[in-house]
Amino acid sequence: MTLRSRGLRPAIITALAVSIMTTIVSAGATNSSAAPAFGLKQWVGSWSAASSVPGPANPAPFAGFNDQSVRSIVRTSISGDSVRLRFANTFGDRHITIGHTTVALPNAATPERTDVDSATIREVTFGGSPTTLVPKGAEIVSDPIAMTVAALQELVVTSHLPTPTGPPTFHNVASAQTYVGAGDQAATAVGTGFTVVRTNIYFLTGVDVQTWKALGSIVVLGDSIVDGAFSQFNGYTRWSDRLAERLQAEKPLGPFELGVLNEGIGGNQLTHDGSEVGAAGSPGLGVNGLARLDRDIFGQAAVRAAFVCLGINDIQLSNDPAERVIAGLKQAALQVRERGLIAIGCTMTPFEGYVNWSPEKEATRQAVNTWLLGSNDFNGVMDFDAVMKDPAQPTKLKAEWDSGDHIHPNPAGYTAMGNAIPLRLFG
Repeated sequence: MTLRSRGLRPAIITALAVSIMTTIVSAGATNSSAAPAFGLKQWVGSWSAASSVPGPANPAPFAGFNDQSVRSIVRTSISGDSVRLRFANTFGDRHITIGHTTVALPNAATPERTDVDSATIREVTFGGSPTTLVPKGAEIVSDPIAMTVAALQELVVTSHLPTPTGPPTFHNVASAQTYVGAGDQAATAVGTGFTVVRTNIYFLTGVDVQTWKALGSIVVLGDSIVDGAFSQFNGYTRWSDRLAERLQAEKPLGPFELGVLNEGIGGNQLTHDGSEVGAAGSPGLGVNGLARLDRDIFGQAAVRAAFVCLGINDIQLSNDPAERVIAGLKQAALQVRERGLIAIGCTMTPFEGYVNWSPEKEATRQAVNTWLLGSNDFNGVMDFDAVMKDPAQPTKLKAEWDSGDHIHPNPAGYTAMGNAIPLRLFG
């Protein structure tokens, strides 16, 4: 067993039973023949990206946009018969305008990722308007968009940003590329006008689907090992991507689906902000994990469970003692469980050979992992350390799964992590 479970499976089954009973009661009250045989029709998170603020270390996005279009490509984790988009100006220094926005399917007949299928282009509105103001620090949700999407389906979201945005709220070092072009190109099917390629996601933070079929979503809160550093660009090879694929293929809940939302930020720490790292700091590493709980877990649609995979950067970047990391994990688990969600901890994987490794930091990692595996604070703990360590040298990653920097897995390593999660715990 690589996952030490304490009430995880019963908790999921209980949530499932509540969903079914709610549907039965609703169907009885309305006497509607259209009521589904399973599930409650609801908005559920199907894709997400965590946000941070650009800083001097990210000069290109720091300047922001002005009369430019941004085309982002995302992949759903579950299906639905309607879609809505989430945008955030969480870390902006001014109010911004999200202009003409569309969502479409890629054009499968062309190899160009910036091309979309013109027949699938859907206009996005906000309170009935084609544009919307997003106040400084705010998040907004679009109107429902009539669009049937499949699980593991790529969607192309294009937004025109007509006025100066200033430093944009963004996802730093995304595992998928984003494309930028001049003027309003939201309804453009051929993407040759998108001449700038970036590895960030701007303003777009989520895609929800409306569905009868989904029980809810699982959020994966974490650092670069969650975010997929050294995974394949545009290849969907993060361990959360593999988990989503397995949930669709193996169907542990029968007809029910579970969304998987990746909320990883490279370099993120549990109890330190990115701005604390180094002499100048790096805001792109995000605010501390505890400060992210409300937005990145509790703010998602229909969340049922959350992985909390943080702590390694508190050790290797900030040289924190085990007691501080454990206290942070205890607090994260407490808040997740108090919201009625299933809390899943993650042991930290080996990193000997990485530039910041030391025997003292290794001892701290081992102490935190030992606590995780023996505590009752989380409903369950996924023992990724057991999956990824070299049996002959347990302070190191397995060579075949090492990206080369000795802390991040390669795509095969991420696949192994996703394959190690026992799906029977979800059904």
